Amino acid sequence: MKMKKAASLFLTATIAASALAGCSTGNGGGKSADGKTTIEFWAAPNPTQQVYWKEMAEEFEKENPKIDVKVSPIKESPTSEASIQSAIAGKSAPTMSENINRGFAAQLAESKALVPLNEVEGWDKLLKNRNMTDTVKTWKFADDNQYVMPIYSNPMLFGWRIDILKEVGVNEIPKTYSEVLDAVQKLKAKHPDKYLWAKGDLADPTAWKRWFDFFMLYDAASGGNNFIEGDKFVAEDEAGLNVLKFMGDLQKEDALLTKQATDPFESGLGIFTDLGPWTFSYWEEKFPEMKYNETFGLALPPVPDGADTENVNTFADTKGIVIYASATEEERKAAMEFMNFVYSNPENDLKWLETTKLPPARDDLSSNESFKAFFDKNPELKPYADAVPNAIPSIDNAKYNELQTHIGRYAVNPVVKGEVDPEKGWKEMKKAIKEELKK
Repeated sequence: MKMKKAASLFLTATIAASALAGCSTGNGGGKSADGKTTIEFWAAPNPTQQVYWKEMAEEFEKENPKIDVKVSPIKESPTSEASIQSAIAGKSAPTMSENINRGFAAQLAESKALVPLNEVEGWDKLLKNRNMTDTVKTWKFADDNQYVMPIYSNPMLFGWRIDILKEVGVNEIPKTYSEVLDAVQKLKAKHPDKYLWAKGDLADPTAWKRWFDFFMLYDAASGGNNFIEGDKFVAEDEAGLNVLKFMGDLQKEDALLTKQATDPFESGLGIFTDLGPWTFSYWEEKFPEMKYNETFGLALPPVPDGADTENVNTFADTKGIVIYASATEEERKAAMEFMNFVYSNPENDLKWLETTKLPPARDDLSSNESFKAFFDKNPELKPYADAVPNAIPSIDNAKYNELQTHIGRYAVNPVVKGEVDPEKGWKEMKKAIKEELKK
């Protein structure tokens, strides 16, 4: 689910001109002589998702014979983002596509390549019928528009090796920074060769890696406060400093291993790591000894001492659907009708969940009876469902790649390596981000 690398943005003017110049998609979309409207839907380059969307298209067409939905995968060469940008520039964009995060959507929206979904008839109906009014609030962009219809929301959780915690005398998963540091001291006293967090990515400035360490902790420490709004840096200094001080304290306790290691959490070299719901299918095959509530437990990020430990925010690994500006009015209307068909029935979200193990972006995911049997059978996924309403998606700035690289380069990476103190790291990061936002 993580981006391998962020795609470079074409010249804004080029994309904008290309997006606005076309009045229909370049892939056969549009209205035919017999009055049928054809829409092109690009699915994620994942076989299970392609199967799902083809099934949805077939079912939709049975009830809507005047609309054809053509489903095909987004090309991955060199990246799916680059393929979409090339299609826009070449006037061959589809009507709609999935697999879009808010950062990439911000690039496209800045170039006027996306349709504000809230301006398409049927948007309010979609939010109500899918029961996602609260979940979608954090997806609103700085210009008050909604460019992405969230499909899934993966609230990232931290996994803990509860078997090792119990062995060193810690019977409850730590919830606060002090509790974590206490657990670290007990761990190092008995196992000096083990670490709390064994993760080479902590020392890597690559932008997307901050989603799975810094932003998880920052969203929790700040109570879900935004980091950047539009072109403004709005992060809470206190929350950001608390996160870096926490990382600095862990470094001083020799609790961080920032060198690459093979399967450190599964081997017990590290006892704490970020986990997404896609992990468990992989573990079933390669690490069957990893048993939920026996070997490992799941928890929201730890928070600063004195903070609320029950209603905790975390970062959400999220993707959704967009409609491209080159689509005609008929195509936009048909695209919204297709989305309403899919998301007005919770059984379709259940089918998605069963097929992909990715939590649908619904307010009622943990309480809707349609999903109860699934979570009874897959209890390790229930904590993810519970956290969906409090999960914060990625920043909506077109320069998210550069901005998040600054977080790693100036703050996270040098702090975890003991090269700078947290105050200096935060100050230098803040300066670099503000300068970037002015460009």
